[in-house]
Amino acid sequence: MTAVHEALTSLRLTDHHCHGVVAADLDRAGFESLITEGEAWPGVSPFDSPVGVAVRRHCAPLLDLPRHAPADAYLARRAELGWREVNRRFLAAARTDVFCVDTGYAPDRITTPQELAGDSAHEVVRLESVAEAVAAEGVEPDAYAETFRTAAREAVQRPGVVAVKSVAAYRTGFDLDPARPSAAEVTEAARRWLPRGGRLDDPVLVRHLLWTAVDLGLPLQMHTGFGDSDIRLHRVDPTHLTDWLHLTAGTIPVLLLHCWPYQRQAAYLTAVFEQVYLDVGLTLHYVGPSRAGAVLAEALEITPFRKLLYSSDAYGVAEFYHLGALSFRQGLAGLLQERVDADELSLPDALRIARWAGRDNARRVYRLPDGG
Repeated sequence: MTAVHEALTSLRLTDHHCHGVVAADLDRAGFESLITEGEAWPGVSPFDSPVGVAVRRHCAPLLDLPRHAPADAYLARRAELGWREVNRRFLAAARTDVFCVDTGYAPDRITTPQELAGDSAHEVVRLESVAEAVAAEGVEPDAYAETFRTAAREAVQRPGVVAVKSVAAYRTGFDLDPARPSAAEVTEAARRWLPRGGRLDDPVLVRHLLWTAVDLGLPLQMHTGFGDSDIRLHRVDPTHLTDWLHLTAGTIPVLLLHCWPYQRQAAYLTAVFEQVYLDVGLTLHYVGPSRAGAVLAEALEITPFRKLLYSSDAYGVAEFYHLGALSFRQGLAGLLQERVDADELSLPDALRIARWAGRDNARRVYRLPDGG
């Protein structure tokens, strides 16, 4: 094992974007639904995909099974151990000290930040969920803007909140008017949206939400690129945010999550905007350790080294905490070692970049103490 591999293997990670895990035992259908961004298709199993193969190869040994254990054997052993022991094993294997947990998406019974990781967990407030709760409670259109701002301020004042998040990618895409909407525009948009409620998908109100995030002053996470079928992928290229980033320069950090297949576009934004950072998040466990280095290589072609963060984007199954961490460690170590071997990077520089990406960059952006 090289010095870079050793350093990344021993480094305790800061996972700057993740979710809780299901607090229940899962049958095959339930497990398979959580290891794909698609739907359950008749005759097609998510185990027969890159992520399914990676689970059987890299997660099976942690359940005391041989590598590449068949799916039925894997699920039987998982059920035998029970969800608490399964979650404990995979979270321990991830060797992660800090978790920044998005609490806005929970169709299943998933763990809270504290249930997931106790004092090591921090909360990320999803602003669309705040807006949708305001609508559900009832508000007049002309009071919507101030009511939402008040609710958002109260949400971020909860103990342990370190950031906010937007899923505008799922609701409207990024090809929006970048300007802050006027009060009259927000009222008129609220008049259209509030009677039907549900998902916040009005472009004016999404713009209002993004500018409210700026006013809150906390780091803003934004899903970009790969996601489930609600996304219109051509509309979530993060370069659509360029004009908005110009207008918000000097305000808050903007964290571009996941990015695939737009990791190069995201890298461009980190190179030209001081406030922009990126990760390749859920991409890594979906491509697996064998391809993680290729994705990271494209993300790091021009990204300043203080701008890359680690996230697992684990949701539902604890396997993704382990698989995301493993893919990140192996992919980044291989990439950095290759540059050291080619004399394009010194070993001290490589070790420093590994620490920055795996831990220190997130601690700095989210103002986390050195002890977690």
